Amino acid sequence: MKVLKIIAAVSALMILAAAASGYWLYSSLNTAVQHGKAEEIIAIEKGSSPPQILSRLASEGIIETELPLKVYLRTFGDAAKMQAGEYQFKSPITPLEVIEELKKGETQTIKLTIPEGFTRFDIAKRIAVMFPQEPAVDEQQILAMMDDTSLIRDIAPTAKNLEGYMYPSTYMIPKKAAPQDIIRTTVEQFRRFWRPEWSEMARSLGRTPHEIVTIASLIETETGVEHERPIVAGIINNRLARNIPLGIDQTNVYIAKMLGKWDGTIHKSDLEVNSPYNTRTKAGLPPGPISSVTESSIRAALNPQPNDYLYYVRNVDLNDGSHWFYASAAEFESGKARYQRWLEQERRAEANRANQQ
Repeated sequence: MKVLKIIAAVSALMILAAAASGYWLYSSLNTAVQHGKAEEIIAIEKGSSPPQILSRLASEGIIETELPLKVYLRTFGDAAKMQAGEYQFKSPITPLEVIEELKKGETQTIKLTIPEGFTRFDIAKRIAVMFPQEPAVDEQQILAMMDDTSLIRDIAPTAKNLEGYMYPSTYMIPKKAAPQDIIRTTVEQFRRFWRPEWSEMARSLGRTPHEIVTIASLIETETGVEHERPIVAGIINNRLARNIPLGIDQTNVYIAKMLGKWDGTIHKSDLEVNSPYNTRTKAGLPPGPISSVTESSIRAALNPQPNDYLYYVRNVDLNDGSHWFYASAAEFESGKARYQRWLEQERRAEANRANQQ
């Protein structure tokens, strides 16, 4: 009888322990946790093991402790269902809800790429397409947001818009980001690259920082060859010093985009349009930048290479985006004629390829 009583007592204790454990596990898994990361994206990297995932969530405060979920995953075998991804966990959230989220493998961000030389018109169009809003926000509304220059007022107090100050890069942007927030992100990236001493360097050259960014945007659109950029900066300075119009066709492209007329081709009317941005007819710098700029172009604008050149034409021998440089108009005309012959050959070859398809 005594043995039976002991067995019964032990059994009762085991049942109580099991019940207590069950209650603890149930309570732990279903108790919502308040955390401060509801607006942040938590990235779970591909190849992360279940213990690594739980450790990450605990360190972020999404779960209070790892043990209940370890027991749950071991018991019910859901560990293999957890996926890498980018997650936004609501607050408060229960550990079981966390597991359900982790089964979705969600991506909460969109990759936004702003190429070098993109204009604000290009950027506005890309934002409007990639980040649709409710209610809808169109390109013109986004462009109007870019007229708020408060973020760059200390660098460029005379700037009329953010052209040139939205840094070209690849950004991971939350899906539901507002256009204003996206614009702010690109400007903040510009500010990370802009060094305070550059403002002083600009003044030592007799320029404002805004003029340096404007020159950098011209360089950006004229050559993508790194070692050529200081040379082009020198040519821009030479032409400005002699009051010769810069003759940069990309300013005419920019005007066409401002007027909503750009169709991918520069027309005669684009070259003759009366605009302060028209560097074919107006001497001096345009009123502001004509594109996004990289650190490379800013450095070139601040460190122009002294030279005697006034002209440049695409180097068709190398055909790698580089240029020939000339000091005289006669040399330039010869190089230009050579380029135009090459261009005509390219057009014919392209037409032949199209006819053969």
